[in-house]
Amino acid sequence: MSVQDRIEALRDQHATIDRALDEEVHRPLPNQDAITDLKRQKLRIKDEIFTLEHD
Repeated sequence: MSVQDRIEALRDQHATIDRALDEEVHRPLPNQDAITDLKRQKLRIKDEIFTLEHD
């Protein structure tokens, strides 16, 4: 897998997590622990993308 392929895969994961986060936030009783976990996952992926793009 090339670096560009890895970046694209990470962007897809980021988008999937973003949709899950949006769904959780808009539930009648959102789970704050789930929201926090999803935000952490998004940040980890964003950091990995940044690292791959700037190496």
